[in-house]
Amino acid sequence: MRAAAGLRHWLLQSGDGFLLPLVLLAFFWQLGAPALFDLDEGAFSAATWEMLQRHDFITTFLNGEPRFDKPILIYWLQALSVTAFGLHEWSLRLPSALAASAWVMATYYFAKPRMPRRNAILAAVMVATSAMIVLIGRAAIADALLDLLIALALFDIWRYWEQPTRMLLFRVFFWLGLGFLCKGPVAVAIPLVASAFLYVSNGQWKSWLQTVFSPFGLTVFLAVAAPWYILEYLAQGQAFIDGFFFKHNVSRFSDTMEGHGGQLWYYLVALPFMLLPFSGLLIPLFSSLLRKGKPPAATATELAAAQFSRFLWFWFLFVFVFFSLSSTQLPHYLLYGATPLLLLLAKHCGENPNRWLALVPAILIAGVLLFLPELLAYAVAQNPAPYFQGLLAQFQTITGAYYRPATAIYLLALLALLLWPKTPNHLRLIGAAILQTLFLSSILIPVAGYTQQAAVKDAARFANSNLSGSTIVMDGVNMPSFTVYREAITPRRAPAVGEYAFSKEGHLQPAENYIVVFKRGGLVLAKRVKAP
Repeated sequence: MRAAAGLRHWLLQSGDGFLLPLVLLAFFWQLGAPALFDLDEGAFSAATWEMLQRHDFITTFLNGEPRFDKPILIYWLQALSVTAFGLHEWSLRLPSALAASAWVMATYYFAKPRMPRRNAILAAVMVATSAMIVLIGRAAIADALLDLLIALALFDIWRYWEQPTRMLLFRVFFWLGLGFLCKGPVAVAIPLVASAFLYVSNGQWKSWLQTVFSPFGLTVFLAVAAPWYILEYLAQGQAFIDGFFFKHNVSRFSDTMEGHGGQLWYYLVALPFMLLPFSGLLIPLFSSLLRKGKPPAATATELAAAQFSRFLWFWFLFVFVFFSLSSTQLPHYLLYGATPLLLLLAKHCGENPNRWLALVPAILIAGVLLFLPELLAYAVAQNPAPYFQGLLAQFQTITGAYYRPATAIYLLALLALLLWPKTPNHLRLIGAAILQTLFLSSILIPVAGYTQQAAVKDAARFANSNLSGSTIVMDGVNMPSFTVYREAITPRRAPAVGEYAFSKEGHLQPAENYIVVFKRGGLVLAKRVKAP
């Protein structure tokens, strides 16, 4: 009881300082502990390393080949961080951690004048500690930055709709320009459609058109975004148009890419896991959306609150429907619409959330994670390929001493929060969020990083120490973090006689044509000694 009162006093009386320890825990604690995850972190990091080697800050390359997957902004920021602090996991991830921290702050200051302070605090806590946001905020990829820029653009669109000023118009188009530099058309499409709904639903379509085609706003947008696109086109020509706009934007929606296909129901299943530990609150929120017979808003305050909720709902639902229809689906795509959903959860469910809905989802997942060693052993037994057996051995090496006790403590702490008497339910929920974030950053993410990536890092170190001057290629794997740790370009192709291959155990055939010099975690370095 005394602890709950202390937490309540700290949250309500500490001003905005409560956000600092929260973002430090969520995005900076143990930031550099796990090795870079392949494929995405490795690819962004390797392209940034190669940018610095080439001194080419217009076109990004990955292992010697142009990389048109994403625009330039995140590479610039990562290159700046690496230049300042050296080539480390945490320096490559630092721009994402800072972007995620700014995302938390921006959400809080947007929510603060539009809902009670307790609810605004909960909104910030939700953005800082939702499971998928914690993961994205710790990853050396473009998405945390993109999520921040989409949120900033739509926050200022709402503010501009409430009270138009030239500064707000400048900021909207500035965020859109940076978003276009970060990930391309999607950073403009989501704010454009959401703002269209806001204006058109209020009979202000002419005002929307005037704002969208504002000469001042378009000048700001082009001044921010156009120079790099022009320079990249001059450098790479039609290959850039085909690779970036057609392949990595149009084709991602119309065709399945990189094996990331999905179904219409994909995000219905993914959403509760992404929003842990807050997913239980989705039940009353969606129930309120479907509920009929609610009296219409009467006062000006009620009308404004209803309008605000409709705007948030449309923002989220547009993202949800659009990416549900896409042929390429990844969980983090839905984060483009997570901000409004978390604001809605905080606004409508934050006053006194149901205790069981607030705690049981996290408790159930913790219970499953307690038996993760057995679940992985069973999964590998169903597919006993050498690579997966190597991963299981890595997992057992890192988890043998502490994983189960740590997970059991986490589960018991959640149960104590559930059963502790006379504690406000919103404080139980915040406590669960802090515990989950501590478990993710201290236990689960480092375990996953060691299991999947430690052998990659060790193979690169072995190559640096023992194969200096040799040609090494990747055959049968796409793990660009090997390039980062080796600090040498590693093309993807079959090895010639006398060259070394970095590959999965069992892939290099016939085996007698190779001499294995390194083997760990299902991965090998092998020298080719015979032609086919």
